[in-house]
Amino acid sequence: MQVNGLRLDVGEVRVGTSGWSYDHWRWVLYDPPVPSSGRLGVYSTVFDTVELNASFYHWPRATAFVHWTQQVPPDFLMTVKAPRGLTHARKLRDPEAWTTRISEGMSALGERRGMLLMQLPPDLERDDERLAGALRAIPAGVRVAVELRHPSWVHDDVFALLARFGASYCVMSGAGLPCELRATSDVVYVRLHGPDPERLYVGSYSDQDLDWWARRIREWQGSGRAVLCYFNNDGDGNAVRDAQRLRQRVGPL
Repeated sequence: MQVNGLRLDVGEVRVGTSGWSYDHWRWVLYDPPVPSSGRLGVYSTVFDTVELNASFYHWPRATAFVHWTQQVPPDFLMTVKAPRGLTHARKLRDPEAWTTRISEGMSALGERRGMLLMQLPPDLERDDERLAGALRAIPAGVRVAVELRHPSWVHDDVFALLARFGASYCVMSGAGLPCELRATSDVVYVRLHGPDPERLYVGSYSDQDLDWWARRIREWQGSGRAVLCYFNNDGDGNAVRDAQRLRQRVGPL
C-alpha cells in the first residue's frame, strides 16, 4: 500500500541529503572524484532519495528535471525545494504566478517525484491566510511539506491547517529552529540542519543524537506514516556520513 500521490509505501523510511553536488564531498561520497555532471548517478547508488536545492535559487526547465530522472534508478525519489521567488521574495504572496512552472517541473519527474518543500524565511511570522492561499495554489497531485522557521507558527491551529490540505509539517533540527515533533499527514518530513547550537549546517550528529532520531522515526512508522529525512549539514561531508549512520539505525523492520 502506497501513500497518496507518492511512490512511497506506508511505513517506509528514506534517508538522504539536501543537495548532492558539493566539491567538498570529494573523497567522501565521490571517491574517486567525479565531474559534477556525474555526481547524481553516483549519489543514487548510495541513497534512494535526495532533496534538490538548486531549484530554490533558480527554477529549472522541465528538460532539466527529465535529465535528472535519466541518471537515477526507477525507484529513486527526488524532493524539490520551492523557488525563493515564492517563499522569500514574495513571501507567499501571489502564489499562482508559480503554479504552472512548478507543475511542469514536478510532472517531468514522473514516478521519481517526491515532495515539494516550501521553506519559509525565519523572519516570516505566522499568517494563516497567506499560508492557506499558497497551499491552494499548489498544483493538483503535488505533495507539499512546509518548513516554518519562525516560532510564531508553532500552534495547533497551524498544524490543523496543514492537515486540512494534506501538507506535511517539516520537523527541524538546527540552531535557533523550533523542533516540534508533529505529524500532519501520512508522510513525516524531517530536515536535520546540524547539531551545533550556534550555527546551522555544520557539525556531525553524535551516536546518541542519531539513536534519538531513530526512535522518533520508529514511532512515526508505528503510527502508519512514511518518513522522508534529509541531512543538511553538508560541511566536511557530515551529511553523507550522518545519513548513512541514521539509515543503518532505521533499516528494515
